[in-house]
Amino acid sequence: MGQAIYPMTIFYDASCPLCNAEMHNLMLRNTEDLLQFVDASEAGFESPLQGVTQANLMNLIHARCADGRVVKGVEVFRLAYGAVGMGWLTAPTAWPVLKQMADRAYPWVVRHRYRFPRWLVHALFEGPTRRAAERAASRARCNDSQCRAQ
Repeated sequence: MGQAIYPMTIFYDASCPLCNAEMHNLMLRNTEDLLQFVDASEAGFESPLQGVTQANLMNLIHARCADGRVVKGVEVFRLAYGAVGMGWLTAPTAWPVLKQMADRAYPWVVRHRYRFPRWLVHALFEGPTRRAAERAASRARCNDSQCRAQ
């Protein structure tokens, strides 16, 4: 029997425009409530993960699975995108050669995340991507010609 992954709680840096934009897109697609999001950037934030400090959370994304297991780095993104029906997007990062490259590149991205130009954040997670997420969220609220009020 497999390990219980969801609901999965993601601890992320909401003070980072890149991180915040990506998590917001995941939030819009999280129509099954398989993901929970916690901003770890607040001053004085106390990590609920044993042996994991706020500094650890700010230097590498972490998540707690439903069974209590802690995952971090690129694996968080693979599981999160899988939860919202977009596992195809991150699946290549699990292939042996690409996994190694992604796992090595991610810490570099984290160290430089505040330096990414606003236009790049916009191109990756706003504009067409955000509109697609909003459309997906809207469709999920409607079924059998009935729409739930928000």
